[in-house]
Amino acid sequence: MHEQADAATGLKGIARIEATARRRSGWYAGYLWLFAVWQLVLVPAVLLWHGPTGTLVSTLANALVVTGLSLFATRQPVVPHGYAGRHLRVIGAWAVAYVLTLALGVTVFVDSVAFAATAALVCALPASAAAWREARAV
Repeated sequence: MHEQADAATGLKGIARIEATARRRSGWYAGYLWLFAVWQLVLVPAVLLWHGPTGTLVSTLANALVVTGLSLFATRQPVVPHGYAGRHLRVIGAWAVAYVLTLALGVTVFVDSVAFAATAALVCALPASAAAWREARAV
């Protein structure tokens, strides 16, 4: 009888730890939302703001945002299960979208505001879809 009570207490403790870990791993959804929103600024800036000033400002701003997000991620006490694989898939999908966007934006759709807006949404899609999934999982 005493062993059953100990087992029940142990299971409650495990459930409490799992709930805390799940709740504290919710930071990743916020991280992904911030990355997605950043695409709505970065992509049009890169495609529409020509010249050395545009290049310098968008490059420095992107470095600042990516550095800030990276520092934020490394300071989190809990990493979601399967984080590395999921994050690599998100960044890989984003990289494909971003490279295609740049290639088309500087060759076919030069100075097209409509293309820049659509491309920004496409580049934001991998992170926002992953953020939505992460938020639902927490």
